[in-house]
Amino acid sequence: MPYTSAMHALVAGATGFIGGVLVRRLLADGADVRALVRDRRRARATLAEDPRLELFVGDVLDAASLAGAGDGIDVAYYLVHSMGRGEGGGFEQREARSARAFAQMCAKAGVGRVVYLGGLGDEPGSKHLRSRDATARVLADHGPPLTYFRAGMVVGPGSESYRTLRHLVARLPVMIAPRWLSTPTQPIDIDDVVAYLAQAPQVEASAGREVQIGSPDVLPYAEMLHRMAVALGRRRRPQIPVPLLTPWLSSLWIGLVTPVDARVARPLIEGLSTETVVTDPSGAALFDVQPIGFDESLRKAVAGERG
Repeated sequence: MPYTSAMHALVAGATGFIGGVLVRRLLADGADVRALVRDRRRARATLAEDPRLELFVGDVLDAASLAGAGDGIDVAYYLVHSMGRGEGGGFEQREARSARAFAQMCAKAGVGRVVYLGGLGDEPGSKHLRSRDATARVLADHGPPLTYFRAGMVVGPGSESYRTLRHLVARLPVMIAPRWLSTPTQPIDIDDVVAYLAQAPQVEASAGREVQIGSPDVLPYAEMLHRMAVALGRRRRPQIPVPLLTPWLSSLWIGLVTPVDARVARPLIEGLSTETVVTDPSGAALFDVQPIGFDESLRKAVAGERG
């Protein structure tokens, strides 16, 4: 949905998986984009060059470095999290401090809207998911009106969750099946997530509210593994129930049999004990987005990797 006039967007987390796709979408829609990055050299290697893309070097952990980042900005996207970086040492406090610094900078600069993407699930068992929900409250309390998107597993070639499923199916002829494989979830395609994010500035009714998003499909992780096998052209993998396998042991196992870092796998697995399904679709109904199903999303992701 092209913008009627040049919109100025700030994206924190622009070099991440979702942030990078969002930057490309905003530019394609005609927006001017300022990417908040910690490392200019890495950002240049990650983000495509575009005359409407500006790099602003700053760190959300250093409030002083954010001065000027929000000047002239209409909407600011906050796609920053510390999953896999800091299991201990007060990462929850760091995330809260980062969100507060970003929100206060946006408020001072007169930014019209902040857009944030967190996770689905009520009372999550993972402290990382709890921290991401707390981040939304900090952003809402200290910054401009917030559109708080909540999504489950995001499916795309750069998604750690997708990569975990893909490599499990590709590398193991038989899989152990911890209890969390029966947990229902509602995955969503990366392009659909970004469509919601990109439309947010034009949907005035989404300001100051939570928006839960997902695909039409609700299914357990065990079924997702079966469907991944089909998408890869493999036979379905037999699953041997091992109900006593803890999330911590599961993350170590996944770290051994896939390229996913165990520090990233652990918070991912810890979150799988929580049902991540849309319980209130009213926010998503405000948007002109028709999410695709899980099977189509898998086919897209596999084709994207092969292409």
